[in-house]
This record gives sequence, C-alpha cells and structure tokens, in this order.
Amino acid sequence: MNETQLILAVVLGIGGLLFLVIRIKLHAFIALLLVSLLIGLGAGMPPQAVLSAMEQGMGKTLGFVAIVVGLGAMFGRMLEVSGGAESLAQRLLEVFGENRSQWALATTGFIISIPVFFDVAFIILIPLLYGLTRKTGRPLMFFSIPLLAGMVVTHAFIPPTPGPIAVANLLGADLGWVILFGTIVGIPCTLVSGPLFGAWIARRVPAQIPSYMHFEEGPVPGADPKELPSFRSVFLLILFPILLILANTVSGVLLPGESRVRSVLTFIGHPFCALLLTTIACFFSLGRLRGYSRAEVREIATKALEPAGIIILVTGAGGVLKEILITSGVGEVIKTHLAEASVPLVLLGFIVSASVRVMQGSATVAMVAGAGLLAPMVAESGASQPLLALLVLSTAAGATFLSHVNDSGFWLVNRYLGLSVPDTLKTWSVMTMLIGLIGLALLLLLNLFVH
Repeated sequence: MNETQLILAVVLGIGGLLFLVIRIKLHAFIALLLVSLLIGLGAGMPPQAVLSAMEQGMGKTLGFVAIVVGLGAMFGRMLEVSGGAESLAQRLLEVFGENRSQWALATTGFIISIPVFFDVAFIILIPLLYGLTRKTGRPLMFFSIPLLAGMVVTHAFIPPTPGPIAVANLLGADLGWVILFGTIVGIPCTLVSGPLFGAWIARRVPAQIPSYMHFEEGPVPGADPKELPSFRSVFLLILFPILLILANTVSGVLLPGESRVRSVLTFIGHPFCALLLTTIACFFSLGRLRGYSRAEVREIATKALEPAGIIILVTGAGGVLKEILITSGVGEVIKTHLAEASVPLVLLGFIVSASVRVMQGSATVAMVAGAGLLAPMVAESGASQPLLALLVLSTAAGATFLSHVNDSGFWLVNRYLGLSVPDTLKTWSVMTMLIGLIGLALLLLLNLFVH
C-alpha cells in the first residue's frame, strides 16, 4: 500500500467524521466506529483484519477506561447528592472572605470539578453565584468567570475526570505525571482566565441575574448548612485518590524495583485501587453515616453510570480508531512525515484537537480524535512518561479551546447567566480560548525541559 493512499484514507476519514457529527448529527460513538471501519478498508486492510483491529481497540481501551470512569462517576455523584459541593464552596468563601470571593470561587471550581462532571457542578453552584450577586451588587460575571475557569481547567487537565483519563489511556501515559503537570499548568490558567479576566470582563459585560431564574435568598436555597457534610471530609475524599496515584508515580522514580514499599504503593496507587477505595469510603462517609439506606446508596451509584456510559463508549470508539491507524500503517507514515517537518508533538496534539473542537463542539470527541491520531506516532517512539503526560495535556488544552455556539456548554452558560449570544462569546468563549492558549504556552515551555 503506497503512502499516498494511506494518508488519503485518513484525510477522507477525518473529514467524514466531522461531516457525520456536524451535518448528519450522527452520534459520535457510531460515527467513530463507521469512520474507523472505512479508514481500515480504504488503507487496504483485509476486511477480517479490520474487524479484528476494531475488537482489539475497543477491548484494550475499555479494560482501563470503563473501570476508572465508572468509579469516578459514582464518587462524583455521591459527592453531588450529599451536598459536598456546597459544603466546599461555603467553607472556602468563609476562609477567603467576601472581598476575595473571586479567589474562593476559582479554588472551589478547581477542586470540585475533579470528581463532579462540569455541567452538574455548575448547576449545583449557580445559586451561590446568584446569592453573591444579590448581596454585593457586583455583576454576575465577576463571580461566574472564576468559578467556570476553575471547573473547566480541572475538567480538562486533572484526572480522574473522564477527558484526561481517556487520552492518557490512548497514549499510554502515567496518570501521576498527568496530575502533576496538569496541576502545574492548571493553576496559572485558572488565575489568569478566572479572577483576573473575570474582574476585567465584568466591567464590560455587567450582567445581572436573569429574570427567569427565581431562587430564594442565600447561597444554597433550601439547604441547612448543618445538614451538609464537613469541609474536611469532602476535601480529604477528593484529595485521597490523587495522592495515592501521585505516590505510585513518585515511588516508581525514587524507589528501587525490589522495594516492598514501592510494591505496596504501586498496588494501592493504581487508579483502579485508588478510586475503588475512595468510592467505598465515599459511600460509607457521605452515604451510610449520613442516613442513606443501602438501597439509596445503590440507586445513587446506578444513576451515576448513565452519563458515564456515553463517555465510556465514545472513548472505546476512539480506541478503535487508534488501533486501526496503528494496524494499517498510517500512523508510521504520518510520524515519518512529521519528523521530517520537525513539528513538535505537543503542538500537533493541540492543533488537531483544537481544530476538531472548533468545528464540531464536543470536547470529548476532540480529545479522542486528537489522541487517536497521536497514539500511532508515539506507540513505538519510546517517549518518556513525562513527555506522554505533556501530550495528554496539549490534547486536552486544544479540546478546551474556543467553545462557541456548537458546544452544549456554551448554551448552558448562556441560559443560566442570562447572556446574549455576543456577550457569551465575549465572556465564556474568550475564557476557554485563554485557557487553551495559556495551557499550550506553558506546555511548550515545559517541553523544553522534558524529553
């Protein structure tokens, strides 16, 4: 099979994927599977080999992603139902004080979006924004942008959120390195695109609470603060799996292979164990100890898997695309040409995922498509784990870049904040653009020291 036919198969395949998702409105799961099938056949693979590669790609991906995303979803749902998000936000506002509420909200968003899905966390905390707006008389954007920035950054950069979990699995990256670099990059991204940009844009878009939103006074309508779980328990539950995963990574660097301590940390710090232990602790401390029956806890866990199932299947379809590209030889051809063109992989990951994001809107599809194209290039390259973590984050930064009218998140913010479309573009869209560009700049800087 000549190189021209292989590259043409990929170009037509990616173009077909965008057409199916954008114009035909076909579900991303079906579109990814169909395009993977067509790319395999177009690249000259025997039909049986295409089917075998699809099965292998789905199996290898779901073996990791299904467990981690499923456990993470249960953990986040329990935190949501128990009032953990409200408890965290209220305590941070008390600590920072009203005058520094922007920083408290950015911190709240940064922490709470690690276990809780972005849209759910935003809806839970929107009454808090309304309460602060009423109390201070400041524009709604002054409080909203910091919270949104914190949530978007960790949703994209810090596992166990589904996006970086999926990309890390497709690229074979260690989650500990992803968490470490994601935090290093994520904090400056949050500060600039959150409190700093929020204070600036609030003077230019002085939006107030929309008239069609009717909430009672107070940050958490209908909730008695005494009924919420403690800040300490919520914070420790969120921090626990992250620390275990980081301990696994650090022990692998600092301790000898025969060390018993390293063996223990490797076991309990694996994402499977870390999230399983955390989820069980969450069921017990936020569920049973707070009066939920076993049946209620089970129902909460079951409900959590409904949105997680969609993410798991789309990610699995991304694994199918990755396997087809590797098996067909397309990845090797692309890698050779990119090496000749001297395009840094960190920059390439951003460009691919950002292009898909802007064209079709879904951050998840953008991450999966970007990682699917990068994976064959790094599969045999011997890239270090730190470098693979940078590639995960560059793909995530691109998938965050410039959310606009084709993204459901755009309309969620538009309605809850009562903005016009132009004002949503000036606020939310610019904020996501800043996160993507600042993230890319910091990742390229780190790439100078990581090989």
